[in-house]
Amino acid sequence: MKHRKLKNSELNRLSPHQYKQAEKSPIIIILDNIRSLNNIGSVFRTSDAFLIRKIYLCGITATPPHKDIQKTALGATESVNWEYRKNTLDLVKELQQEEIKVIAIEQAEDAVLLNELEVKAGETYAVIFGNEVKGVQQDVVSACDTVVEIPQYGTKHSLNIAVSAGVVIWDLFSKIHS
Repeated sequence: MKHRKLKNSELNRLSPHQYKQAEKSPIIIILDNIRSLNNIGSVFRTSDAFLIRKIYLCGITATPPHKDIQKTALGATESVNWEYRKNTLDLVKELQQEEIKVIAIEQAEDAVLLNELEVKAGETYAVIFGNEVKGVQQDVVSACDTVVEIPQYGTKHSLNIAVSAGVVIWDLFSKIHS
């Protein structure tokens, strides 16, 4: 059997206006002091693909418009709702007051492995990804409802933030929508 690649016009994607009107996944992304503009853009693009409710850009994380964010976001900064916050910990506390479950993606004591994470219907989840070198700030990790670790079986100790976001967003999206 031969497979013909689809043209972009055949993909039936939402227009930016339709995206804004679409029901969003109950997932919020928090980027805690991300240095790489390409990583930020990649997270926007993945967030667009899975109808993420909102991205919070915190601390030193750059904000759109920026050509290096746009290079990987490919326009997703126009569709995905985002907001800048200076202090990640203050944001975590605010979201928890709104009964949003806050999850740090980090290697930590008593972390739950991603494949073992259970999600509940009707809950909204805010997922924090940290700095490429230092990870999620310790005070933020300590304030979270849960810490989740992506299982890894090779010799390296971490994944690129954009890859981590893709893995976690897909996992949560598939569990929520199953």
